Amino acid sequence: MHLDPLMPLFVGVALSIVAICLVLRALRQPTVIGYLAAGVIMGPHCLGLLNDTGSMERLGAIGVVMLLFFVGLEVSPPRLLARWRVAIIGTVLQILASVACAWLLGLFLDWPVSRSILIGFGISLSSTAVVLKLLHQWREIDTDVANDATGILLTQDLAIVPMLIILAFMGDETPSLPHVTMQVIGGLVFLLLSAWIIKTRKFQLPFHDRIKDDPEIQVFVALGLCLGLALITALLDLSSALGAFVGGMLVASLRETHWVRQSLKSFEIVFVALFFLSVGMLVDLEALLEHWGVVAILLAVVIATNTGINAIVLKALGLTWRKSLYVGALLSQIGELTFLLAAVGRNNGIINEFGYQLLILLVSLSLFVSPFWVGLVKRLTRESVSMTVPASSD
Repeated sequence: MHLDPLMPLFVGVALSIVAICLVLRALRQPTVIGYLAAGVIMGPHCLGLLNDTGSMERLGAIGVVMLLFFVGLEVSPPRLLARWRVAIIGTVLQILASVACAWLLGLFLDWPVSRSILIGFGISLSSTAVVLKLLHQWREIDTDVANDATGILLTQDLAIVPMLIILAFMGDETPSLPHVTMQVIGGLVFLLLSAWIIKTRKFQLPFHDRIKDDPEIQVFVALGLCLGLALITALLDLSSALGAFVGGMLVASLRETHWVRQSLKSFEIVFVALFFLSVGMLVDLEALLEHWGVVAILLAVVIATNTGINAIVLKALGLTWRKSLYVGALLSQIGELTFLLAAVGRNNGIINEFGYQLLILLVSLSLFVSPFWVGLVKRLTRESVSMTVPASSD
């Protein structure tokens, strides 16, 4: 009997995740940490059972897309739009404050301006996957806190476009006019489609009568709806996660499409787990042990600075201190989009190889420690769903 070599690997990964997550559940910790820990343990820098980091990252990217799609299904567009000041003004102020902090550090360390701006941009981006996964797991996705955090995360996803353009001009290569034009057009299309969904509210899916009683076709229709708009925004040089979020809002506005959630939920769980596994695989334990002092200090500074900046900005925009600190903690980690900024910075000569590896290590570890930090701040501020659930709306 022929045994496929991938079979023992799949079984090992599944059993490892189950064992780690059961231990963490007993300790009342989110499953995100279990996925990350499994990636570290089975990754190329520890046991070496998982070595294809590139393939895992690509599969994990699908998980982020599906996660944003499900958030779009649950978010109320009118409520999200009503809190635009927090999303847009808050994000702009937070990015400017992060760049200012990095610039001050750069003056002390004699960095070039381009490097300070890259670091500022990088630390200002939070992790959509971590934040939304935590809010889902704590059943807070329909709260004011979730609406504020989601709005900021989506605005950050949009902000990655001008960030990349600025870094390209500071590096060895400048972006072409067609490339920039495509991104601007994509942003306008995204905004117009979102406005249309909010205004229309209810419409019918074509061929609905032919698929409503066929669960097999429903799975593929649901996948097409989830990944279709993500593909379109990716082709327009925007974040695919943005397209998935709009796709979720679009499906939420359709009539009688409850089967979409049922068809995709298992896919979402698996692919989101693969995303966190891929992040855990990036943690180089040898490099961490060699530079543990520097990494620990930088990690603590980043977490504390991001929490403080976000909390101060949100308090200035009218939130209570407890909500501001809680959302600040939720946004304290460095997000997955910083991987892209780090790669651009290395390719354009803004940072060297050591700086690139250090930034990757900081991103990975911040994603790992973030759930612990958020849980601590949540308990200290006594933030709860009962404090943050908004009034119901049609």
